[in-house]
Amino acid sequence: MRASLLQIDVNPYESVDSRRDRVAGLVRAQSGADLVVLPELWPTGAFAYEAFEEYAEPLDGPTAAVLSAAAADASVWLHGGSVVERAGDGTLYNTSLVFGPDGRLERTYRKIHRFGFDKGEATMMGGGESVTTVALPDAVAGLATCYDLRFPELFRRLTDDGAQLLVIPAGWPARRREHWTLLSRARAVENQAYVLACCSAGTHGGVEQAGHSQVVDPWGEVLAEAGEDEEILTVDLDPARVAKTRADFPVLRDRVL
Repeated sequence: MRASLLQIDVNPYESVDSRRDRVAGLVRAQSGADLVVLPELWPTGAFAYEAFEEYAEPLDGPTAAVLSAAAADASVWLHGGSVVERAGDGTLYNTSLVFGPDGRLERTYRKIHRFGFDKGEATMMGGGESVTTVALPDAVAGLATCYDLRFPELFRRLTDDGAQLLVIPAGWPARRREHWTLLSRARAVENQAYVLACCSAGTHGGVEQAGHSQVVDPWGEVLAEAGEDEEILTVDLDPARVAKTRADFPVLRDRVL
């Protein structure tokens, strides 16, 4: 199973429309991959709070249309990172979109843990309530977003629901980069699953992004890691390694709580 993580530079001087078109072209270029992953809120930037209202869109909005077409053209499963979703009642959500190789929207995930404490996303957006997986042809993927990474209970629920891959788009700040890389490895080790952690690059909303997207195997080994700039990571995964790791070192069997 070949996965490509697209670490997108979310530059405030690039228009949202231009970035949509550019990212769609990058997705189309991954036609040999099975799964392509984009970062969190890449159309606007995860910290560009002032843009959330302006660019909020329904699930069949312009970003979904562009990503659907790109997934179909490349014939890949596409985790489109996330967008600012405007629900029918007007509530905003940080929502991930997963498209099949035919371009159909197969799954959505509203971010459960909202970052910002008493400001930003935490006050502007509603929180998701559903633990979400999606069955790919060769593995089950568990969905989480950025700040979710700090809450191991979510990932254990995903593992209990059959996840072998944990896919985590993010807009993580550079000043906490060590937390980003450490926690990505921790979630892989404790759940004996692959972690595909895709962060954005550049600076938006005045916040420098961590970059350093990475793919971690079920034993906690980093198979590939990006730098700080826009970059594409392509890694071949063996889903059977998840079952083998869990059988060879059956720590999950010894859970008490």
